[in-house]
Amino acid sequence: MATQSECELALRSLAQRLDDVPLDLRRKYVVTRTLACRVPDLDVVFLARLDDGGIEQLRCSQGPDTAGAQVRLAADSDDLLLLIAGELSPPAAWATGRLKVEASVLDLLKLRTLL
Repeated sequence: MATQSECELALRSLAQRLDDVPLDLRRKYVVTRTLACRVPDLDVVFLARLDDGGIEQLRCSQGPDTAGAQVRLAADSDDLLLLIAGELSPPAAWATGRLKVEASVLDLLKLRTLL
């Protein structure tokens, strides 16, 4: 099982990858959204805000509450690290129940284009 710190570091690296996407593409595909990534085996939720400036205000909260987020993801800590490292395909993880997603189809398509 990965640690909370490892998950946070991985999410920050994902935020950095998004920062590296050209601004014109971010403006084209990013709509301001609140994000929540629940990590059930650690009983934590990482919350953030996504806009054309990137992923901002990343913070960690204890417990399972993701109700206020517009885009909600859930994955165990090891799977989260594999997903962010590109070693686990998001569609395959979703199809096998290793990744749970609650978001509009349009949001998912736009995020997939960017990442």
